[in-house]
This record gives sequence, C-alpha cells and structure tokens, in this order.
Amino acid sequence: MRLLSHIACLSLALSLNEAGKGHEHHHGAALDRCKGMEMDAIALNEHGVPYFFKGDHLFKGFHGKVELANASFAELDEHHHLGHVDAAFRMHIPDAPEHHDHIFFFLDTKVFSYYNHTLEPGYPKDIQDVFPGIPDHLDAAVECPEEDCKSNLVIFFKGDDIYHFDVKTKKVDEKVFKGMPNCTSAFRWLGHYYCFHGHDFSKFDPMTGEVHGRYPKDARKYFMRCSKYGERKGGEKCSRVHLDAITSDDGGNVYAFRVAPWQIGIRTGNLLITGPTTFIFSNLFSLQDDKVFVYKIGEPHTHLEGYPKPLKEVLGIEGPVDAAFICKDHHIVHIIKGKTLYKVDMQANPRVPSKEIPFTRFKYVDDVMCGSDGVRVVVGGHLYHFESIMAMETAKHDPEPKSVPQELFGCDH
Repeated sequence: MRLLSHIACLSLALSLNEAGKGHEHHHGAALDRCKGMEMDAIALNEHGVPYFFKGDHLFKGFHGKVELANASFAELDEHHHLGHVDAAFRMHIPDAPEHHDHIFFFLDTKVFSYYNHTLEPGYPKDIQDVFPGIPDHLDAAVECPEEDCKSNLVIFFKGDDIYHFDVKTKKVDEKVFKGMPNCTSAFRWLGHYYCFHGHDFSKFDPMTGEVHGRYPKDARKYFMRCSKYGERKGGEKCSRVHLDAITSDDGGNVYAFRVAPWQIGIRTGNLLITGPTTFIFSNLFSLQDDKVFVYKIGEPHTHLEGYPKPLKEVLGIEGPVDAAFICKDHHIVHIIKGKTLYKVDMQANPRVPSKEIPFTRFKYVDDVMCGSDGVRVVVGGHLYHFESIMAMETAKHDPEPKSVPQELFGCDH
C-alpha cells in the first residue's frame, strides 16, 4: 500500500514542533504548520487524503489553511469537549468488514469509529471494549497490513511501550523498539512507516522498530508545502490544473500524480518524473509517451533492469495513451486511448489487446482508478464513480460528478 502529492506525489507530507500534546483549545488561533509544530495524530480519509490533527484543529492534505476539527467530526466535541486527539488511524482491512475503511480516533479513555465522516452507532466506546489489552491516553497508532506485518495489525505507541494488536485474534504483543524516538504521531505512507516527534520524523520497520538511513529529518522538507523549505512560491490555482495520473493499491493508498510545467524533470523523492504520466499498478508502471518505465516498490524507486522499453513491446499498443488501470483481475490491464478501451492480458505472451471496446462516454479522460468499491474516472476537476468496470462500459447514464478532492491537486485554492 502506497498515496498523493503536489508535484508527482511520490513525496510525503507533514509538520511539527510545539512540544507535548496539550489539552488547550486553539479556537481563533492561526496555526501555521510551516513554523514547525508537533502534530497530535494523523489518519487518511476515504480518498487517501491525510488529516493532520493539532489540538482542536485539523489540516487536510499537504497544504492549505487549518480548520476546526469539529467541523468535520462534530461528535468528538459533543462527547469529549475536544481539546486534542491522542491518536488516529484508518483501518483498511477487507477481511474485517465491521471495521474496514473506518477511521478510529482515540481520546483519553475513549475510541470513536467513523465511516464516511459519520460516527458509528454505539460509539464512543471504552478503548478496552474495542481493543482489549491496549492502554488509554495513547500517543500514536498506525495500521500495518499482513503484507508488511505477517498479519493484520494495529501498532499502538505510549511512551516507550509499543503494542502489536492483531485485528483478527485480538492478541496483544508488547514490543521493544530500540533506537527509535517516542512517537507523538505515526503514519503509513506509500508503504513506509513514519514516526513523528517534534517537527522531525524517522522512518522505521514496523516489526522491529529499526530506523534505517539518515534520520531524523525535518518534516517540513518532505511533508509540507512550505516556501522556506524549497517549495515554489505563488503556485498554480486549482481551477487551472488537472491530475496527470491517479491509482490505488490493495491497501487503500491513493497515488495522484501531477506535473506542473515548471516541475517537469524535477526529481521527487527517488522517482524522476519527466513529463505527464499514466500509471498502472503492479510493480509501478509509468507510461510516458511511447515508453514504459517499471520501478521497484521500496526505496530507492529504481528501474527494473532493461527498462524503459517501448510501450508497443510491453503492452502491444502504440503510445501515447490516455489512461491505464487494473481492477480485481490483477493480470488484466485496461487502457483507454482516444475513443477505444483496450484490454491486455499481462500473462499472455506476446501481450496484445484481447478486446477493443468503443469508449465514447467522455470527450476525454485524465485518468481512471479502480478499487474495491468500483471505478473512478477523473475528467478535469470532476470524478465519476461507477460500481464496476462493466458499469463504466455499459451504463446508460453517467453518475453525478463529484469534485476531485482538492488536496490531490497540490495547488492553491
């Protein structure tokens, strides 16, 4: 599982430094994450947009102004007189349907469960009732799916104490993470795990707590759009931009890619984006004009040996294309080029389009994302949600368009 950004979203985003998790209210205060502050909690919403909590305030995405958290989660205030959030995470585990895609908030001794920004019936509950064996007054929490942690876990942090909570068995294992600072918030992003402390962060192994590489690092250089830390001043207005590519992985992470004119050729993290890009997910395929780049998942994001290769050689189709995406049948690549939808079997040899279907529903598409809840088509600043690829192909009427979450654009409102 890996999600989104301002230039080619393989970057990250966050900030901190105002020591401690106080219970003070900040109503009316103009919080500025670029000045450095210690966030209380971080969680992804249903679109993969990160929510950063500080006191009774909330930052949505990697830029933009702060707002009161109770504007989005009113019940936190009604039940708790919100002054802070101790910890938060989004549970993306299809095998746990009662909790799948719910956002959990931990406040003192209570836990709140939200689905689509609505508090689930019966909540808040005592933490012990939902996560037996986990203490109250937590510092941080982060989900860890079985591909990373061998079983579906939630990792809880309280001071020096680390707890692995097995979602299926409810077994709790206490861990010792030597050499890692105490986390005041934690975050799973692009398949990696980050512990935030002050306005710094460290990347860690979720099973052992080992920190590899040169850490800590200043979060404002990686997680925030802060002009003082290398971000271009006077960014584009959201009304003028579109997404170049969007995709998601099995863990619910969303990747949105946008390359602004002045950013072409700029290195983002360890991935070199050289122009408008269409992405599909397997390893990480980047379709650029008539070439295919394949990257290894993990850091650094290096090319597989022998790449780039001609698009015609890899997928049997001439480039450039408008969109490429994979649904539940992970070996079938769906490609939209002009007014035609092609299907390519990745297991075939040679790979050639096995089906060609007229696709005249939209004048153009920016990209398409297929997930467990259906297919989303991005056209300019609008997003169309279909229940399935079949519905996208055959529906007589288009669904009502919704606005693409502006946090995905990485632009100025």
